[in-house]
Amino acid sequence: MSRPGGWWRGKSTPAKVETYTRWSFHFFALIEITTIGLPLFANVPSTLSWCLFPLVCGHSVLCAVTASRTLDWTRGTRDRPRRMLTALAVTTALVAVVALILSGTHWRPATDDEVRLGASMFVGVIAFGTGTLALGTRDRRRMTHVVVGATVGAGAASFPLGFPGPATLIITGTVLLTAGFLAFTAAFSVWLLNAVYELDAARETRARLAVAEERLRFGRDLHDVMGRNLAGIALKSELAVQLARRGRPEAVDQMTEVQRIARESQREVREVVRGYREADLTVELAGAQGVLTAAGIACEVTGSAPGLPAQVQSALGWVVREATTNVLRHGDARRCGVSLRVADGKVTLTVENDGVPDTAAAGPGAGEGSGPRGGSGRGGGSGLVGLRERLAELDGTLRAGPADGGRFRLTAEIPMPEQPMQEQEQPKPHPSEADPLEADPSEADPSAVPVPRRANEVRP
Repeated sequence: MSRPGGWWRGKSTPAKVETYTRWSFHFFALIEITTIGLPLFANVPSTLSWCLFPLVCGHSVLCAVTASRTLDWTRGTRDRPRRMLTALAVTTALVAVVALILSGTHWRPATDDEVRLGASMFVGVIAFGTGTLALGTRDRRRMTHVVVGATVGAGAASFPLGFPGPATLIITGTVLLTAGFLAFTAAFSVWLLNAVYELDAARETRARLAVAEERLRFGRDLHDVMGRNLAGIALKSELAVQLARRGRPEAVDQMTEVQRIARESQREVREVVRGYREADLTVELAGAQGVLTAAGIACEVTGSAPGLPAQVQSALGWVVREATTNVLRHGDARRCGVSLRVADGKVTLTVENDGVPDTAAAGPGAGEGSGPRGGSGRGGGSGLVGLRERLAELDGTLRAGPADGGRFRLTAEIPMPEQPMQEQEQPKPHPSEADPLEADPSEADPSAVPVPRRANEVRP
């Protein structure tokens, strides 16, 4: 069995506010019965009181049911209860007229107790009915019209039934104040309930956006990690095929390199999943030079990375990786230059290559990386967008576009931190030493990689 109060603790915050709001309107019905219905037995004859008490109880129950149905309509779970609203308006008017008759008319004199009780019953029934009817509108102007209409109706009904002018004005003012207060309470309750649900939806949206942002970050990292490696695998595999067709033994070396790149890609993908992938600028510069040279592109690297903060090295390492991928994928570059320079309190990395078509240099949007080297290419990729996001975290900038002489230039600038650089982190151990699952068999044990050589191999 569940403990007492478990049903309440099991509700969400919006559900608790909705339950509180509903029971508040149900409590209004109990207040109406207590303050208007029960005094009838002490101030009017028993026969009349037993006739009027069911009217008050019926009106209060109808108000509670209408309020519940109207809240369902406000939350969008039910159609607008037009018939119940109409029935409540008619019932309120009839009970109010009965209360006026109880307070005395020309044909029915009343005692002082009946006058007071009739006036309080008249004002209370109209106030509770108007407050409930206000729930059936979503516009403040219409709520105001409901309150003003009830007030005018109360004055128009009380004066012909024998109430003197001053008493009519007092009753009208009292109806305006009480009905206005209850209508305001109803409107504020609905507004508060909607606000709580909207805040809860905003919190869920924020959580979904956080998940989407993490997915974008993961996709960006995976794109950066796998782009150059897959390009290198494709290039070296094609080279190995050509060498194998010619019977050249270098094909084995190329396939061994493909195996090494594939295992390195597997290790890097694992690190991306773990969330601590950091690009090493020195390794990326060396890797870019090796891959571009293997592709027949003369690559010259100037500058050195030691001494730079780890965050700067990581961001620039991703720039080198993405720029190398773009050079391999787009255009017909023959030369590529990579320069790293530290001056004027900032680090500047420039990657420049030739082979850019003249149409791309003159085309619109080339400065945003839409040309052959821009990282987007015809497919509108997200390489440069990811780089700009990385550099923005360090207050860095990225410029990409055609340069003079049919070249394409990508420049990344990052300001150096003002604080003196802390002690450099110790290099991470080689995967073969840190994790046997991520070790490269070709480096740990040469015999682990079988080399298919034949002594009687015939070469053309």
